[in-house]
Amino acid sequence: MRTAAVVIGAAAAVGGLAAGSRIPFVRNRFLYWGATAAEAAQEMPGDDLSPHPDVVATRAIAIAARPEAVWPWLVQLGPGRGGAYTYDWVENLLGLDIHSADTILPEFQEISVGDVFALSTSGPRMRVAVLEPQRALVFASEDRSWVWAFGLYPTANGTRLVSRNRISLPGASAAGRFGYRLLMEPGSLVMERKMLLGIKERAERTDSPDVTKGPPGRAQSPYSGAVRGRTLDV
Repeated sequence: MRTAAVVIGAAAAVGGLAAGSRIPFVRNRFLYWGATAAEAAQEMPGDDLSPHPDVVATRAIAIAARPEAVWPWLVQLGPGRGGAYTYDWVENLLGLDIHSADTILPEFQEISVGDVFALSTSGPRMRVAVLEPQRALVFASEDRSWVWAFGLYPTANGTRLVSRNRISLPGASAAGRFGYRLLMEPGSLVMERKMLLGIKERAERTDSPDVTKGPPGRAQSPYSGAVRGRTLDV
């Protein structure tokens, strides 16, 4: 996903997005697309795996479907699996062999803490670090420079799906950090926004919760307080 974001980020730079990433307000729109201030600030599973990242991006979307209807689309993420629900043509242009599924694939529904998925032949290997069915799924690269967490928060109208990327850039020069901000941040927004919208469309197509049975207002985050569940010490 990060490699593909370079291509998208370059196009974004031409269109003016990358120029805007140098403006704090605009940059925050890139990093926190769809997320409320509370969602951006809240603790999520996996935060402790990368306590001092250089970049944190928290993005979110409202889905009119129950968490149990969203979960299957998350667990089958990955090349050679359910894909990434982004722009397949960009992913495949870079040789990532991504083909986004439009159905739930039973053969990819069983994952466990410790399972490793390679994003490409030369890209990072992501390990399942936290797994709480229908609540949280966290991937961490083997060097912990990238921690990617998904949280599912039930609401009266369905689910809030929150995605958080914690990125470390060890040894990066000032120019390298500037380049990351200029290209990768707007590029990752384009790709992740498409992914979240893709999951939303697929989950809502397969599940429509009866919102009249839900509690009034937004439900409390299931992760307030201590984070629970199985966690891999990576």
